[in-house]
Amino acid sequence: ANSRLQHEYVPSAHLSAACTCLAWAPPAGRPPPSKDGPQRKKRKSEVAEVDKQLDILAIGTAVGSILLYSTVRGELQSKLDGGHDNRVNCVRWHQDNCCLYSCSEDKHIVEWNSQTCKVKCKWKGDNSSVTSLCISPDGKMLLSAGRTIKLWDLETKEVYRHFTGHATSVSSLMFTTVKPMNENKPFDGITGLYFLSGAVHDRLLSVWYIRSDRKEKNAVMSFTVTDEPTFIDLTVSEVKEEPVKLAVVCRDGQLHLFEHILNGYCKKPLTSNCTIQIATPGNDGDSTPKPVPILAAAFCTDKQSLVLVYGNTLQPIIEKVSLNTTESHVCLIRDIQKALSLKTDVALTKVKTPVVNSDTKVLVPGIPGHSTAVKTPSSGKEKKKNKRKPGETEESIEERLEALDIDVSKVKTPGGLPQTDSFAVLLVQGLESNDAEILNRVLNTRKENVIKNTVARMPIHAVIPLLHELTKRLQGNPYSASLMVRWLKSVFTLHASYLSTLPDLIPQLGMLYQLMESRVKTLQKLSRLHGRLFILVTQVAASETVQDVTEVNQTAKLVYEDESSEEEGSDDEMIADKDSDENWDEDEEKEEQSDEQDMTVEKEINGDSDLEPENESEEE
Repeated sequence: ANSRLQHEYVPSAHLSAACTCLAWAPPAGRPPPSKDGPQRKKRKSEVAEVDKQLDILAIGTAVGSILLYSTVRGELQSKLDGGHDNRVNCVRWHQDNCCLYSCSEDKHIVEWNSQTCKVKCKWKGDNSSVTSLCISPDGKMLLSAGRTIKLWDLETKEVYRHFTGHATSVSSLMFTTVKPMNENKPFDGITGLYFLSGAVHDRLLSVWYIRSDRKEKNAVMSFTVTDEPTFIDLTVSEVKEEPVKLAVVCRDGQLHLFEHILNGYCKKPLTSNCTIQIATPGNDGDSTPKPVPILAAAFCTDKQSLVLVYGNTLQPIIEKVSLNTTESHVCLIRDIQKALSLKTDVALTKVKTPVVNSDTKVLVPGIPGHSTAVKTPSSGKEKKKNKRKPGETEESIEERLEALDIDVSKVKTPGGLPQTDSFAVLLVQGLESNDAEILNRVLNTRKENVIKNTVARMPIHAVIPLLHELTKRLQGNPYSASLMVRWLKSVFTLHASYLSTLPDLIPQLGMLYQLMESRVKTLQKLSRLHGRLFILVTQVAASETVQDVTEVNQTAKLVYEDESSEEEGSDDEMIADKDSDENWDEDEEKEEQSDEQDMTVEKEINGDSDLEPENESEEE
């Protein structure tokens, strides 16, 4: 009633095993409720809504154990171990109170005896992880869902029906009717009932109909919402003509209300009858109203009014709202700032500039990434700026920066690119805000020393995000990949020791490793191809250059003749001719030895003889 925290439980193993799901045990000694009620209550904020007799809370953990916690005694009652070896996704109590069902990432469904804390039965529920469970109104059937939805017979543990389900893992399952609409047939406890399912990243909630035959596996109707559903509550239809009321809280903080009589197939997705949003009033200085997220919503017992949970998850505000469904969109104005006594921006606005004397030296803390030269204010103009009269308005940020003597123009170089010392700051900002413009500015640098300095100066926590960003870019344009390799090299050389300490390094860098492997595999083939192409291209180029050369004219442009040499030369030639002829004659007649023959042939080829003309004639 007063939105105060009534009870808080921190398990001793909360660091090693986070809580993943909750379910209230049905109150003891009562007939089982006609609806899926108490098991659906999943949030601590709804404790007030549930009857006071609710006591035991089953808590599923990330390591596969289930804790049973007594809220009345304020202590852990027992621990269910040995059923799952992975994260528990959903726990559901059976109506008879000593039986509990759980499903896990390990693909199994376990039936527990909560009295003895032992596993009654364990069976494989799906080929992938089982994410959601729901017990039928008569307690004889169990719905389970990973992506596909299965209806199990709890006695035989066999699949009774299959449904197609969703493309992503199912996050919620609940029955919407307790009796079939067609009342003239005998009711076997399950045939003719409708149930609802919602999945992660899926903006459609599907409604399924359990038939007597196995033919139809698809949804009979669907409800459309604005974002992924995070919390669902409904009023179960108990009479034929009574519509099912559905309240769906989405991830974007809106609440959608649907009211529909389930009567067979509907092709179009149904839109909400009413959408509820909460916003701040937007007065007292802050003129823009801000949206306040709705965290959960539940119908009251009268089915007409709603309990809304909104605001901050640490300190939620719970409020009862009566429904007015004539309007299709309702925006409630709530000033949560008054409710939450967290005033943070008071201190920020009261900045006073100190009065500075010309003789004093002011030490200014440097902004990280900028080395600021600190000067004392020398001119009278600066002194006047620093002294503020009571009547004057507050100075602008630029003036304050001037007073601090950080020259705004110094931060950027004329080219528009920041200096090297601010690259690390820019890179971290880009990674945190995922700003492509900043990242392109920094990562497209080619200077090796700039890259090294930036990587050396960046904080440790930004190393893994940087590697993810580089991996993403390596998959893109080959040109950008060549730039990214330089960054990778620097990161691995400078931060190798940090990376080796990470426990989940292999999954973090697996993608990058596979990427490099696939690139390196093709390297050999590429280099062979490159070699062949290079030979081809050079041959083609060589043949083209041969064709291009014009034929050179071989006739001499100028002939210079000397008279004396010409005469001698002619004598020489004549003598040589005679000599050769006669030699040939001699060969025929005398048949000289072969080695002499060779010499004469050589002489003939050379066209001149070593001997002077006079000696030659004598010899003849």
